Amino acid sequence: MRASDIMTTSIISATPDMTIRHAAGMMVFAGISGMPVIDESGRLLGMVTEGDLMHRAEIGTGVKQRSWWLELAASTTELASQYVKEHSRKVRDVMSTDVSTVTETCPVADIAELLDRRRIKRVPVMRDGKVVGVVSRANLIRALVTMAPEVPATGESGDNAIREDVLSAMKDHPWALARENVTVENGTVHLWGPVVRPEEANAIRVAAENVPGVKDVRTHFGLPPSDQASR
Repeated sequence: MRASDIMTTSIISATPDMTIRHAAGMMVFAGISGMPVIDESGRLLGMVTEGDLMHRAEIGTGVKQRSWWLELAASTTELASQYVKEHSRKVRDVMSTDVSTVTETCPVADIAELLDRRRIKRVPVMRDGKVVGVVSRANLIRALVTMAPEVPATGESGDNAIREDVLSAMKDHPWALARENVTVENGTVHLWGPVVRPEEANAIRVAAENVPGVKDVRTHFGLPPSDQASR
């Protein structure tokens, strides 16, 4: 799955000369927390987000007066930039210009990694220097809902086939159970073995739950395998 498969193409954007109040209103009514800033030629200039509008003089959320020694430590440039961010009425003065972008062919996994690494919530999708879409965290969640089908609660596979699939799902993982510690009876997987850490127990359980045909998973760590369950 790639950016083009999940991106929002009805782009809501700001212009650099738009007022802060107008931009804030657009985000509120559209239910978004940020948008690209695009000039008349369609060139991407930056992004304006809720974070850029957090500290504003109008609502009394500007950075509070620093102690005298912090004022001395801060550079004139830093203090001037802070003042502009808090008092300017134009988007161009508060937008973030260090913008990460992706192309339409960028894999969804790479986008998720980018959002996490940069600690951002959305990324513009570019084609020939123009913004053609936006991928947000919400788009990734929607993709999870629409593209990841539920694992069937029942299946045609017999218990022996289910057991082999469970073993295969755990194969090569350091927390995998030995063959003799996995038994299946009427679609219910029983997991046996020594006491393991909660994280490992969860990984083993999830691996079994994701196998088609599994109706239920029961763990019995710290107990020997039951002779009554299917082998």
